[in-house]
Amino acid sequence: MAVIRAGIDAGKTHHHCVVIDESGRRLLSRRVANDEPELLELLTDVLALGDEVTWGIDLADGGAALVIGILLNHDQLVNYISGRAIHRASESYRGEGKTDAKDAVVISDQVRIRRDLHPLRPSDETVIDLKILTGRRIDLVADRTRTVNRLRAQLTGIFPGLERALDLTNKGPLTLLTGYQTPAAIRRLGARRLETWLRNRKVLRADQLAEVAVEAAERQHTSLPGERLTAQMVHTLAMEVMTLNEQVAGLDKLIEARFRDHRHFDVITSMPGLGIILGAEFLAATGGDMSVFGTPDRLAGFGGVAPVPRDSGKISGNLRRPQRYNRRLQRVLYTSALFSIRRSDESRRFYDRKSAEGKRHTQAVLALARRRVNVLWALLRDGRCYELTPPNTLAA
Repeated sequence: MAVIRAGIDAGKTHHHCVVIDESGRRLLSRRVANDEPELLELLTDVLALGDEVTWGIDLADGGAALVIGILLNHDQLVNYISGRAIHRASESYRGEGKTDAKDAVVISDQVRIRRDLHPLRPSDETVIDLKILTGRRIDLVADRTRTVNRLRAQLTGIFPGLERALDLTNKGPLTLLTGYQTPAAIRRLGARRLETWLRNRKVLRADQLAEVAVEAAERQHTSLPGERLTAQMVHTLAMEVMTLNEQVAGLDKLIEARFRDHRHFDVITSMPGLGIILGAEFLAATGGDMSVFGTPDRLAGFGGVAPVPRDSGKISGNLRRPQRYNRRLQRVLYTSALFSIRRSDESRRFYDRKSAEGKRHTQAVLALARRRVNVLWALLRDGRCYELTPPNTLAA
């Protein structure tokens, strides 16, 4: 039986495919357009070269989505190999040049010699939707953070006292800045009328906000250069932040509604610190199928919370943070562990114990995240929700 390996260097408009046999001899090298007819023709030609084909590809989505979908729909085994791994492996191949054809050769050869590659599997519609929704949410939150930072910089340039006094992530201060941005304008209005103006716009604790704003205005009577134009910029940026807040809130509702449709919703959200958003991001990053990882150790390594050894010669016992891991999953595991310290007595005790052992804050939280991976793994494996006392202990 002829066993062959096919490597695809994926691109946005074109892919390059190289097929080799078990000895590494090249059987096919072709550049194909990222269109279904050309990809189906490539699949037919590759299948004609051998009885068993294993594919490798350097992208798991984006421009590679169509070719991956075609291969999986035809029951082909597709392994993912990261671009970083290809870059490092290419240094051991002849020549310093970099071309799509060479990258495809490296991918196919790595598929031939490695046994630790991550297989791609079809995701259910819920997971795919959550990937799209959570990815969009991350973009919106990043846009909001940048806009808030710009707003703070502009406001500091004309009214630093008010910038220090306001929390510009809340609706009330943002509403205030859509109407009044300068000390003189706030002094002319006065605390009573400003409170009424804020109440008419449904701002909570309008009296406190008006008092803070007027007090800041009374401490600055100097008009700074460019104040009028900067005030307009502050108004525009405040409106943009409010719009982004509304978009994020609307997206959160869509994420929750879609997340509730998944079979693991109750299990994932039962973990302390894993709410709707973090739980949905965990599902989007992992796919929810723990059998893909094989063990909780591999899941922890994929999430960047498992330290790796760094020993050499007589030096042993050194550990360091891994360099290759899923950044989104690590953020979910770390942030949920951080939240659980405030919400779970068990997590707080574990964190305090690690701190007493001399661990820094980040190290203690990562250790807690690593332990929580084992718990979450077992819950998903058994299909049961989190409990302080496991069922087998109760039975004993």
